[in-house]
Amino acid sequence: MGILNTLLRAVTWWNGQTLTTQLYTWRYGEKVGEDEQGNKFYISGDGTRRWVIYNGEVEASRISPDWHGWLHHTFDEVPSEAPLRHKPWEKPHQENLTGTAMAYAPSGSIRRAHPQEARDYEAWKPQ
Repeated sequence: MGILNTLLRAVTWWNGQTLTTQLYTWRYGEKVGEDEQGNKFYISGDGTRRWVIYNGEVEASRISPDWHGWLHHTFDEVPSEAPLRHKPWEKPHQENLTGTAMAYAPSGSIRRAHPQEARDYEAWKPQ
């Protein structure tokens, strides 16, 4: 399985870092932090490039707003060293669940195991 995993890492990007990204990270990257999901964040030696190595599936919505702001040079301070102040009414970050089994489905949706029949709806009939 070692050769197969190496080949997959060389040609796929959606299951974590590729071999070229790993080599670039080893050579130029300096780890600056890790988030609660295990994603690792790096910065280049000259401070111009910032990137993330995902822990598992590559999905941009898995990154919290704090780290997203740092990646896009909105914040200079690393969130692990200088976390943002959050309001008490703010909900914790949640990744985008669209397309997964955990996505929201209203009561009448056919995706539900037992969809409820809409009783307050009448189909339009032309006169």
